[in-house]
Formats: sequence, structure tokens, C-alpha cells
Amino acid sequence: MSRNLRWLPGFIALGLVWGASFLFIELSLASFTPAGIVFLRGLLGALSLGVILLVRREALPPWGMHWFHITVVALLMNAVPGFLFALGQQWVPSSLAGIINATTPLMTVLVIAIAFRDQKPTANQVLGIVVGFAGIFLVTDVLGQFEGTILLGVLVLMGATLCYGIAIPYTKRHAASLPYSPYALATAQVAVSALLTLIPALLMGVTHQEVTASAWWGIVALGVLGTGLAYVWNYRNIELAGSVIAASVTYITPVIAGILGVLILGEQLSLPQIVGGVLVIISAVLVQQRWTPLRARNAK
Repeated sequence: MSRNLRWLPGFIALGLVWGASFLFIELSLASFTPAGIVFLRGLLGALSLGVILLVRREALPPWGMHWFHITVVALLMNAVPGFLFALGQQWVPSSLAGIINATTPLMTVLVIAIAFRDQKPTANQVLGIVVGFAGIFLVTDVLGQFEGTILLGVLVLMGATLCYGIAIPYTKRHAASLPYSPYALATAQVAVSALLTLIPALLMGVTHQEVTASAWWGIVALGVLGTGLAYVWNYRNIELAGSVIAASVTYITPVIAGILGVLILGEQLSLPQIVGGVLVIISAVLVQQRWTPLRARNAK
């Protein structure tokens, strides 16, 4: 393979795993509670990342103030959204959950616009926000067979992506520049998320019925692949291809989630929901300014 394309296998693997994460959650929900799922995915992810850290002969960050920022990121990037995604998927099919996950760039822009008044959204980002909310409107299938539980699930999932929207600028400002390798930071972050969710899991229960084989494989895949190895692939993509290409995996995950949901779980998407999913992906492209139609129009 050409040296310039060494990132491609990892990029494909990451898109498949993150897209399949919603399928893994759906399988896990058959036996595990939402609190149990978020705890176990953190625990299994931390163990798999810990093995990688040992192989690389790296250590966790030393104890100090840096762990406060790592804890905040773990709370906003792993613990809270991990619980909300598992909770929301009790009412929302995995395919729709994958589409809602693609609203993360939209939430990030909204958070930055509200919290950092000196960073005003561009015209294309405002357009992306409008397109994104139009897509969410269609995803709830308000124009078709609307169900209140679908709306509730979508709102819960949007709460999860709002956490991502807060975590991304926080990580960029307080955690990304810490003097440790990304692998050490990722291991610390996921390990802290497991600790944060341990007590809630014990209080709410880890399982709600006997664990089936499919639920067991779902939680193992979610933890080891979706929460562990996925970090390695993501960091490797950034190193080899840059952050712009690495971030474009966001556009693939909802497609993978939709395909797996329909083919494996037998889920059905209405035409408005499919159109809504396309609009959400377009919104992500616009708010990340990978496509600037308004500027192109003004330039003519």
C-alpha cells in the first residue's frame, strides 16, 4: 500500500467499529442495564488500552492537577453520554441512534457560540445548524407514525451529543496539550470513566436478566473494540492522515449504523427518517466547514 494511504485500513476499521457500536449497545440491552453497559464498556476498554500501554512501555500520567481535567473529559466524553446512549436506545432503534450521534459537530458549534462569544458561527455553520435541526425533526418521524417514546429517546440521545459538544472544546483547551502520549491519556480517561460509573452500576444493577451469548459478545465488542482499540485507530489516523481526514469518519458511522440495524436487527427506516439522516450528515459537513456553499456563491 502507498505510504500516503497507510491510514486507510485504520480509518475503515474505525468507521466500521464506531458505526457498529450502536448494534453492540442494542445487543447488550437484552441482558444489561444502561448503567451496567456504560460501566462494563469503560472497564473492558480500560483493560484493553492498559495492555496496549504495557506493550508500548508507557505509564499513566503521574498524580496531580492534570487528573482533574482528565476526570472532566471522562465524565463528558464517556460516562454521561455512554449512559445516555444506552438509555436512549431503549426507545430508539440503533440505526436512528447512529444518525443522532452525527449531530455532535452541530452541538459543538452551538456550545462554542454560546460559551465563547468571541467565536461567532459563520454563515455556513448557521446554515448547518438549521439543516441539522430540520434533519432531527424528520428523524423523529413527526410527519409519519410519530410516537412519543421516539421523541423521548431522541432527546436523551441529543443530551449525549450535547455532552460531546461540551467535551470537545474543553478537551482542546485543557487536556489535548497535556505532556503525555495520546495512548496514556486515553487509558487514563477510560479508566476514570469506569470508576465514575462503578457506584451507579452497583446501585442500579448491572444486569436485568440472565446474560445471553449475544448480549455478552455485544458488551465485549463494545468495550474492547468500540471503547478500547477504537482510540488507538483514531489517534493513528490523526498521526498519519491529519485531524481533518480523521474527523471525517463522522460521516461514515451513521451509514454503517443504519445498514447494520436494517440487515441484522431487522429495523425499518421510513423515508422521512432516511431524508433526515442525510440532512444530519450534510449538517455535519457544513458546521465543520468542509463545504462552504454560501462563500462559493458570494465569490461568483
